[in-house]
Amino acid sequence: MKSHKAIIKASIVGIVVNAILALTKIGAGFWGNSLAVIGDGIDSSTDVATYVITLFAARIMLRPPNPMFPYGYKRAEAIATKMLSFFIFFVGAQLVMSSVWRLWTGAESQPIRKIALIVTLFSVFVKLGLSWWQMKQGKSSGSKMLIANAKNMQSDIVLSLGVLVGISLSYVTGISWLDPFVAVLVGLWILKVAFDLFWETSAELMDSNNDPDVYRKIFEAVASVAGAHNPHKARARKMSNLWVIDLDIEVEAELPMSEVHKIGVAVEKAIKERVENVYDIMIHFEPMGNEEKERFGVEYHHVT
Repeated sequence: MKSHKAIIKASIVGIVVNAILALTKIGAGFWGNSLAVIGDGIDSSTDVATYVITLFAARIMLRPPNPMFPYGYKRAEAIATKMLSFFIFFVGAQLVMSSVWRLWTGAESQPIRKIALIVTLFSVFVKLGLSWWQMKQGKSSGSKMLIANAKNMQSDIVLSLGVLVGISLSYVTGISWLDPFVAVLVGLWILKVAFDLFWETSAELMDSNNDPDVYRKIFEAVASVAGAHNPHKARARKMSNLWVIDLDIEVEAELPMSEVHKIGVAVEKAIKERVENVYDIMIHFEPMGNEEKERFGVEYHHVT
């Protein structure tokens, strides 16, 4: 609950600050004759959309599971983010095409005005402060989502610094093609952000796992529990930042159910000590030496 409250609070702050930055930079880009600054403003507007989705997802994720959604609503974030990736891609493609057209045709550009430099420099300092605050909130609340947002903001700072260098050179030298050239780079950056979001959410929705080391931790946890043998058919998937883990374990056939239950509780505890943010663990018990024709999931020899 603390994590969700921190996400909602940080999202509202992020929306307000980035909306102000986006409007300011886009306005300064038009007034200051800079496509690159307009592109930087568009990038900030995508941050606004990201925070809106984060806020939207945080509220939906608070809903309890029900018969229609027995695993809860954790994947609402992935679905909304995938929709956002298409919007970001369209915006980035438009910026790249308009900038390339200006470079190709050699269209006349008005000289860069000082307002574009001042606003971009102001943006860098504001983003530094927001990134530091987001990271602090994320660490204090244990929210991976906020920490990820803070890291994304750090990337945006690098982008704004690149824009600042490019338009400064254009302002000092008067070389008109520098600004659309930087705008192309900004547009390509926005396209990369869209692709990364699309790929990341696709992996989550397809139950892909980009952290195979989690299986090593699961098998180590099982090995640490007396009476638990031959972990197999292990499957780990993500719901937002939470893990859902399934696996089979062999036990002595003569053990009473109460002892098997104790082994299961000990295995769950051992896994949670090694793997962070576990939502649920489902264990299927089998008698020692059980032969199965169906082989799926991850086996111990896959990670050793």
